[in-house]
Amino acid sequence: MISETGRIVAIETDGLWVETIQRSTCGSCAAEKGCGQSLMARLMGHTSYLWVLLEGRDPADYRIDQEIQIGVPESVVVNGSLFVYLTPLFGMLAGAGVAQQLWASDGLSALGALVGLLTGGALVRWRAHQTRYDRRLQPVLLDDRQPVTLIPS
Repeated sequence: MISETGRIVAIETDGLWVETIQRSTCGSCAAEKGCGQSLMARLMGHTSYLWVLLEGRDPADYRIDQEIQIGVPESVVVNGSLFVYLTPLFGMLAGAGVAQQLWASDGLSALGALVGLLTGGALVRWRAHQTRYDRRLQPVLLDDRQPVTLIPS
């Protein structure tokens, strides 16, 4: 499990919105110059937020600006990264190869590569949309408070 400290920015009945990139710690990180997250945060002017399920915990136990520990399974990070990076890449290579075989033209091969890249990107977006509510892929709270087990009646 990969753990991260985050700051609660909003509390809802079934989950928390958590900001995980803390600008105050970005300057002290060893990967400061090569970090894409701090660069994107500076360019965009804001950070992104994660939805963390409470899983039966009482939302009254949490407050805005409270720091919490969240965790994501390593397999989710590894498999997600491979899918996000390799799907468009393989789509681009397949598109270029098919166009080269069919028309044997450099211009059409480049166009085929672009079509394959965009198709791979669309596939990644579609898959993300399909799995956005999958509990196995969501960050979880790592705290001492145990979730309340609801017994169906």
